[in-house]
Amino acid sequence: MLSTTFLKLYQHRSYSVVNHYRKLMTNGINSHHFHTRTSTLFNESHSKIHDVSFKEKIENGPSLGEFIRNSPTVEHEHEIQKEELVPYLNQDNLNGQNRKVYFEVFGCQMNVNDIEVVWSILKSNGYTKVNQAREADVILVMTCAIRENAEGKVWERLKSYRSIKQANKKSRTFPLKIGILGCMAERLKKSLLEKEQCLDLVAGPDSYKDLPRLLALTYDNQTAINVMLSLDETYADISPVRLNEDSVSAFVSIMRGCDNMCSYCIVPFTRGRERSRPMQSILDEVKTLSDQGVKEITLLGQNVNSYRDTSVTSHQVAGLGTNSTTTTPLVDGFKTVYKTKTGGIRFAELLDRVSRIDPEMRVRFTSPHPKDFPDEVLHLIKDRHNICKSLHLPAQSGNNEVLERMRRGYTVEAYLTLVDKIRSLIPGVSLSSDFIAGFCGETEAQFEDTLRLLETVRYRVAYLFAYSMREKTTAHRRYQDTVPTLVKNQRVQQMDITFRRHASLLNSQTVGSVQLVLVEGPSKKVASQLCGRIDGNIKVNFPANQEALIGYDETGSRPIRRGDYVAMLVTESTSQAMRGVPLYHTTSRGYDERNNEEFMRRNEERVKQ
Repeated sequence: MLSTTFLKLYQHRSYSVVNHYRKLMTNGINSHHFHTRTSTLFNESHSKIHDVSFKEKIENGPSLGEFIRNSPTVEHEHEIQKEELVPYLNQDNLNGQNRKVYFEVFGCQMNVNDIEVVWSILKSNGYTKVNQAREADVILVMTCAIRENAEGKVWERLKSYRSIKQANKKSRTFPLKIGILGCMAERLKKSLLEKEQCLDLVAGPDSYKDLPRLLALTYDNQTAINVMLSLDETYADISPVRLNEDSVSAFVSIMRGCDNMCSYCIVPFTRGRERSRPMQSILDEVKTLSDQGVKEITLLGQNVNSYRDTSVTSHQVAGLGTNSTTTTPLVDGFKTVYKTKTGGIRFAELLDRVSRIDPEMRVRFTSPHPKDFPDEVLHLIKDRHNICKSLHLPAQSGNNEVLERMRRGYTVEAYLTLVDKIRSLIPGVSLSSDFIAGFCGETEAQFEDTLRLLETVRYRVAYLFAYSMREKTTAHRRYQDTVPTLVKNQRVQQMDITFRRHASLLNSQTVGSVQLVLVEGPSKKVASQLCGRIDGNIKVNFPANQEALIGYDETGSRPIRRGDYVAMLVTESTSQAMRGVPLYHTTSRGYDERNNEEFMRRNEERVKQ
């Protein structure tokens, strides 16, 4: 089979040489060297086809490289300079022509970042943004498909958009177009257009650069759908435009997709394989955000701490001393379903570089996998004052049999060993987690193990969900969704009660202590209050009518503003929030140094006693 293919290529090569010659002669190009060379190749080729064995034909024939080297390249200047046109489109529609677009986002932080990528693309193509759906010419909905409930919210919202579309058709300058973006688009594809007649456009997570063309198709009343997944698209060349420019925090996507293939999860099928952004593009974006006054960034990825930039090695980047030709060691007791990856710039190196850009900018990251917390990452978090001591450790279940069916790659014992290591290395660390109730075949006894894990670890934040079967997943192919919905919901309630009891206790232990708070702005619940977050990612509310606070270095006083760091005395707490009284203005580094001095002083006093 392979030999036949080579022979066809060989014969095609001979034909191509003659074809080049004929074209050149027709165009009046006279090249004695080319004439001689092509004639020789042609005659030799046909002689060998008739006179020698098949093996010799392959071995002695001119190679493809030789053909390419000796074949002239004819450049048609008018073709190179002429911009490629799409014949089935009205070219004017490729520009938004100031059409107004409205965005709505469902789901995770990655979707928020994705909509900022979309806005950047559309803004550069002549679109403007509005804050009310009724004012829009285009409505784009960024969707989530991880659970049935998430999709249900989108279907409900589309009903209201359908009524907007049907109203005032004649008075509109442009007919209203409605599009579904993201994971739900990738999962349901063309069936979305068939099920909901008000939809005009469907675009998956890797097709956002194609949105100007897709929208142009809708303006010509053509089908507009692109759900092709990519092996390399990271949108590294797109600078996201933040939807809330007043926010002190921002998301920075560092990688896309997931290779873990947990049996319950649809993400690998809606967002594709793991691929990481080049580190330099991430550093440039973080630097830009710092220059804009952003005080906190969250590095994003479906499996964020599996980051590995293979476009360069650490040896090619000044200041990186780690040998990245080795593998990143997995945490003891953890395993993967894929082949161990090697080379490139790893997460520890990226986190180090990002945290050095601006010492006054907090750094968080989500969502990680517990297997990818090597010691170098933990020590970096411990030592770098602006990397938040707040880690997300998704457990999903507290039972080994359930974890095996979930294909999580670890046991409860290995997970608890990691928790102990983290708490010993990073005192006061705040832990959060994800849990699923009612996974396929989960018994009452197995669920009790999950409650015990919640009791043992004592998380400060937990995201608790009832299992939702998703098509295409391993669980959908292998298992039965046997746990009744009522039982699932009851188990979620039990997990919530257990979690909140321990979260309340943890937060109550901070009452009377001083915490560093980054002020985010007015409280959404109480108009007379401001709110911010401590390093452990718990919200703190405090009175907005405070007198001007003095600086920590006693250089002067001023009112509290959005983006300030304030030392806060915690006075009250619940399982989810705190109340406090601001004491003084400070900086991230200044607060850290002051705390270290206080820590050393107390230790010296203990030694003397």
